[in-house]
Amino acid sequence: MKVLLIGYGTMNKITARLAEEAGHEIVGVIGRSASPYPEFSSIDEAGADVAVDFSNPALLLPLIEQEFKTPLVVATTGEKEKIVEILKTRAETAPVFFSANMSYGVHAVTKILEAALALLDDYDVEITERHHNKKVDAPSGTLVKLLDEVLARRTDSYPVYDRSNVNQQRKKEEIGVSSMRGGTIVGTHDVIFAGTDEVIELRHQAQSKDIFANGAIKAAAALVNKDNGYYTYNNLF
Repeated sequence: MKVLLIGYGTMNKITARLAEEAGHEIVGVIGRSASPYPEFSSIDEAGADVAVDFSNPALLLPLIEQEFKTPLVVATTGEKEKIVEILKTRAETAPVFFSANMSYGVHAVTKILEAALALLDDYDVEITERHHNKKVDAPSGTLVKLLDEVLARRTDSYPVYDRSNVNQQRKKEEIGVSSMRGGTIVGTHDVIFAGTDEVIELRHQAQSKDIFANGAIKAAAALVNKDNGYYTYNNLF
């Protein structure tokens, strides 16, 4: 499989290493960071079998605003709504895959969350995420994904991001959202169901960034054989 990398930060450096270890070829990179690979300025220019994006909206958006036919795996999480809207348009001419978190384990947690929400509809819900001190966006794309699942079922609820500005008792409709940054934490996400005299917690803890790169490679390998369309973990495999 010939892979084009969009961005060459920490995550795509890991993706390159793991892809090459698995016998795939990195044919080039789009981005301003120095890399040992040829540089390209558009997705189709490289002639790759698939492109894998771990970058940022400033780099990705101008690329996907142009038409392309190369299968594309997107892991950029900033400006999610705008990116997804454009990808759904591009899905008419190319297979595209998007996930706010490339870990298949996070996908599994999301499916478990759906079941938990059905069983625990009278419990208060709080969602927290912890990441390393170099992560720029907050809350994380994964937390937004989990929050979307909660709000899809609890349609009268709304997120509360800063309780220091709320001088009143917690309302049933509130979904607490908290972000923490520090050290080298790879990524931890918790959904807390607080009931009367009991608490149930659902947690995903990433112990290595390799899980995200391997997830992207797995998605890329599946995507190259797909028809044009918009794919997520719910319909790719």
